[in-house]
Amino acid sequence: MLIHPTAIIDSSVKLGENVKVGSYAIIEQDVEIGDGCQLHAHAIIKRNTRIGQRNIIHEHAIIGGDPQDLSYNGDQTSLVIGDDNVFRECVTVHRATKREHPTTIGNSCFLMAYSHVAHDCQLEDNIIFANNATLGGHVKVGKGAFISGSTAVHQFCQVGAYSMLSGVTPVSLDALPFMIIAGNPARTIGLNLVGLKRADFNKEEISHIKQAFQILFLSGKPLSIALEELKTIDSVRVKILIDFINHSKRGFTHYRKKQGSHQNTIRG
Repeated sequence: MLIHPTAIIDSSVKLGENVKVGSYAIIEQDVEIGDGCQLHAHAIIKRNTRIGQRNIIHEHAIIGGDPQDLSYNGDQTSLVIGDDNVFRECVTVHRATKREHPTTIGNSCFLMAYSHVAHDCQLEDNIIFANNATLGGHVKVGKGAFISGSTAVHQFCQVGAYSMLSGVTPVSLDALPFMIIAGNPARTIGLNLVGLKRADFNKEEISHIKQAFQILFLSGKPLSIALEELKTIDSVRVKILIDFINHSKRGFTHYRKKQGSHQNTIRG
């Protein structure tokens, strides 16, 4: 281990092999950090945080802070982070409000400078946050999602897998998987084709998602009928879309037919 002499590390901390801790970094009590992690200068890891292997935490990031929630009573809540994540400068991630359900971040996520993950959020793998992207409490983000700069997601929303939230978009409804969400108010504007191709979706999978998009947004059919038609498409990806819609509690972002038009093309 390479630990700078100015770093402050509580005696209860468990460090894996080949961990590097930079100057003036602080690691509080009851923290576990896995093999190969790097903490740059002035990084802070707050109490009750579990960090996997090969994570990189840059200058002035604060990982595992107290939840910003008036209901929080000081309980020993936690944050659990997987492997191979990058937290750039001044990123903040908060612990959960309840002991039994930690805030979680999966593997291979990239959080750019000043982005924020609030209490009780659940992030899957391969997620990217651009600068200043912000999640409210209890938000769930699916695998491969991209949240652009200065975009804010309202508490309790869900962001679907492989979706893209465009920059400076206030998201107060669930963002459908595989779609691009943009505007104010936020609307679905099309498929995230670039993201799907980068994630190695094959031509058949993309064709099925396109077909689902046509049925859901362009057919003019009521939502209940459109969902029944989606079930006839033999596709795991389309099933993910159907399940997401069926489990949406806040409602989801509908299609914006053209620039400046907020007319929904489905009814439900």
